[in-house]
Amino acid sequence: MPFAELSAATPLVLIGAGKMGGALLAGWLDRGIDPAALRIVDPAPPDETRARAAAAGVAIEAVPPQGLTARVLLIAVKPQMMGAALPAVAALVGPGTVTLSIAAGTTVATLEAALGGAVVRSMPNTPAQVGRGVTVAVGNGAVRAADRAIVTALLEAVGAVEWVEDEALIDAVTAVSGSGPAYVFLLAEALAAAGEKAGLPAPLAAKLARLTVEGAGELLHRSPLPPDTLRRNVTSPNGTTAAALAVLMAEDGMQALLDAAVAAAKRRSEELA
Repeated sequence: MPFAELSAATPLVLIGAGKMGGALLAGWLDRGIDPAALRIVDPAPPDETRARAAAAGVAIEAVPPQGLTARVLLIAVKPQMMGAALPAVAALVGPGTVTLSIAAGTTVATLEAALGGAVVRSMPNTPAQVGRGVTVAVGNGAVRAADRAIVTALLEAVGAVEWVEDEALIDAVTAVSGSGPAYVFLLAEALAAAGEKAGLPAPLAAKLARLTVEGAGELLHRSPLPPDTLRRNVTSPNGTTAAALAVLMAEDGMQALLDAAVAAAKRRSEELA
């Protein structure tokens, strides 16, 4: 098991215990990782994360520990904090360390220049907070099979994991899965607003929209069928759904909007990098 490599002497050091770091911590503890093999660094963690760590016997430290080498150094701080965080954690990196970053916009080259050694850049998304995320990762040439295995196991604690070989793809990943949950939340908002305009009371429109998006997502999750088949299955010829889809699938409809949205997000991701 990859977690067997982690110990008090060669720990997993998590830098940043915010929403994503806290979600990862919860997932690791649920999967039975040894609390003694965890070191958490955050000067002001959320109360929920602090309570969860305390219940498991994991101390949260305000500054990076001294005098040890991490087996995994996981950096989960906000992108704008990376400039200060990287020099502060450099002493934790040794020949056997793999550094894993989940900070948007921080390139492999930046991580290599600051820390050296095996480096993995990844892009998770917010459904990781409920164990249903997806993370895409890319490593540098120093990443060994054992490094890849332990990184995969750690990230799988909050959802699915995919690897790519070309770092340039991370910008498109950010635009699709990284930012994608916001598109779904907007769909629920817009559907509720449309329902209200169609005459529904606002609370009912909001409830119907939310439950419809939740249910459709769960059906997509459980069904082996592709999305286009599920769509056709719910669309009767000349029925109400067909009438709505004629609008959404028009030349200037949903596909064109999503194409433009993803392209804009991808461009911004490139700019941030």
